Amino acid sequence: MGKKAGKLWGGRFSRPTSEAVERFTHSLAVDQRLAWHDLLGSIAHARMLGKARIIPSREARRIVAALQALLRDLGRGRLSLNPAAEDIHTALQLALEKRIGTSASYLHTGRSRNDQVVTSLRLFLKEKLQGLDQEIGRLQRGILVQAESAKELVMPGFTHLRHAQPLLVGHLLLSYVAMLQRDRQRLEGALHRLDELPLGSGALTGTGLPINRAAVARELGFSRLMENSVDAVTDRDFVVEILAASSILGAHCSRIAEDLILWSTREFGFLRFDERLLTGSSMMPQKQNPDFLELVRGGCARITGNLAAILTLLKGLPSGYQRDLQNDKELLFEGLDRIDGMLAVLIEGFGGIRWIRENLKRQTEDESLYATDLAELLVARGIPFAQAHRSVGQLFAHADRTGKSVGSLPLETVRRFSKAFGPELYALLDPAASVRRKRSAGGTNPLLVRQAIRRWKGIVRR
Repeated sequence: MGKKAGKLWGGRFSRPTSEAVERFTHSLAVDQRLAWHDLLGSIAHARMLGKARIIPSREARRIVAALQALLRDLGRGRLSLNPAAEDIHTALQLALEKRIGTSASYLHTGRSRNDQVVTSLRLFLKEKLQGLDQEIGRLQRGILVQAESAKELVMPGFTHLRHAQPLLVGHLLLSYVAMLQRDRQRLEGALHRLDELPLGSGALTGTGLPINRAAVARELGFSRLMENSVDAVTDRDFVVEILAASSILGAHCSRIAEDLILWSTREFGFLRFDERLLTGSSMMPQKQNPDFLELVRGGCARITGNLAAILTLLKGLPSGYQRDLQNDKELLFEGLDRIDGMLAVLIEGFGGIRWIRENLKRQTEDESLYATDLAELLVARGIPFAQAHRSVGQLFAHADRTGKSVGSLPLETVRRFSKAFGPELYALLDPAASVRRKRSAGGTNPLLVRQAIRRWKGIVRR
């Protein structure tokens, strides 16, 4: 690992850390993405130390100025860190010492790496969750564009992957928007709960120095302080919660992907994708495969696995910081990275969908889709639903046995199954008529769907 870097905790030790331990505990490759937020936390901490006269004001100003310079260099991609540092917090401390010498030794006054690490992580996540919310909103808006452009396009709805009842394409797409909105709400709740400042909790018990935690919280934008110092440095339930919400979001993305994969097959033939989204086969020249959607499904499995891993990591830890917690960031970051990628390709995917209307029309010619409409016609004429269900089932069984469509059967034949049937039943064997009949709140009626699209556009615009 090259030349060894100084440790924040090295005063007690007279011999260097073993190479095996050094390699095993090294986390810079993972936690370096916290650099920006670690610097922000250190700036607020140093400024508070100076104002509280815990360290000399001149030294505090010098530290803050140097940290701000490091922040500028980081933003420009010019900050060089010692790769041998055990973590990002040590690396930044070494960079500060290189800039201002012994003045840097004042910075760690009144804090531990324990509360420093979790403060950086919470700051990072506050920003990250806001960006994730915006990406989910982008996906919702892309889906709404498809729902609105589909107008009154009807598709067969499925249960058990068998034809069930007709529904508007837009109505089904709105189900995705609703699922994603709940994902946004879960992440918003997680953001609210993690919006607490742990800094000032020290290693475990707080500090005897007269620090001003409220001032640090205000500068860093935290809405409140963590009330218990043990809880502040020990628990990672906010990581679990974010991975849990991400797992549900991932499951929703996976379900959406599976629908799109099925509908784009030749067997369904409901839609096609812009070929820029597709990939080929190294052996079969004709293939255009939706690999991006298959990897969305696979990504969901990884996120769910990370959730199981973080729960297993935490379940047996005693109170107080344990080094096991170093592993939380790798699980969290990988999960968030996968969600980012999944959302990005789904946004592209919905921008590249073209519905194959003639195939949808052909599929909705399946008269079995209208069986429930015929049963409800009988119910409207006073027939108990169980009896109506039986009569319509017998009617469709007769049509199957005779190799005829229900629509081609003469009325006198149809009335053998229920005297309540009249000539209007033939008009119900139609996709547009079927969806217009669904007037219950939340149903697939075209007017209700148009109203829902307008309502959702107002919601996801925020």
